[in-house]
Amino acid sequence: MEKDVRFKKAEFAAMVGVVVNIVLTIIKWGVGVYSGSRALVADAVHSASDVAGSLAVYIGLRAAKQPPDEDHPYGHGKAESIAAIIVAVLLLLVGVEIGRSSFESFFHPIEPPKTIAVAAVILSIVSKEILFRYKFKLGKKLNSEALIVNAYEHRSDVYSSIAALVGIGAAIIGGKLDIEWLEYADPVAGLLVSILVIKMAWTLGKESIHNTMDHVLHEEDTLELRKIVEEVEEVKKLDELHAREHGHYVIIDLKISVDPHMTVEEGHRVGKKVKSKLMEQKHVENVFVHINPYNPNNGNTNDEIDIT
Repeated sequence: MEKDVRFKKAEFAAMVGVVVNIVLTIIKWGVGVYSGSRALVADAVHSASDVAGSLAVYIGLRAAKQPPDEDHPYGHGKAESIAAIIVAVLLLLVGVEIGRSSFESFFHPIEPPKTIAVAAVILSIVSKEILFRYKFKLGKKLNSEALIVNAYEHRSDVYSSIAALVGIGAAIIGGKLDIEWLEYADPVAGLLVSILVIKMAWTLGKESIHNTMDHVLHEEDTLELRKIVEEVEEVKKLDELHAREHGHYVIIDLKISVDPHMTVEEGHRVGKKVKSKLMEQKHVENVFVHINPYNPNNGNTNDEIDIT
């Protein structure tokens, strides 16, 4: 897939998320205040954080598509991972605030929410599940970490809305049957929502930070790349291969051994051939090849020729 097409699809998905979340935030906040549902207001705050999260993803995607420059010779792919971290931090802050607000509700008189709150929550569940499936599928297709994290942000909203639905429903039933303790199911649902949001933020943030810190693909994930190198006839041995993740693409550093009697020009040609074959892989952005003279008896010398 062409890079421009990839980014246009990803940016469009991010903006769809922004628009849908703005609409849901307004609906859930308005209905939550009108119906007196703390769980629905908490859910509206969660959706508001999704607006900021989708905007962060959009900005990250815009930055990631910039070509390499003097200060960023490896490109700007990690901007997507940074955007994913921002989304995770926003989720964490929202989860803490939802928990605080719900906890305080136990120390004040409470009334069961109006029935209209149920309709707003159901609308949120359906809308967010559709957004999750759309962004997750597209994120996998485009190999976009930011989109995948943003998709799970929508899925966390689905879980929180389900918790809110249960709490609101129980509180309404408690009000109709005059069961006072059941009316507190609404803030209890708010507390459950906060726990789900914080857990999701921790999981997504940990993974995004890991990928940002020059994470390399595990050996089992580079088998195909190694096979491509080893199939080049002039390569006597693949000494080392590291594929560093930079957002949606990888940068490869490898060392290969060739016939020590080759001229510099011939060795350079082999390196170019290896690089060309690896660059045919859609997720490979650049390749840096180190040429070693092959010595089956004593191993390789420390002399290297860089082919970039």
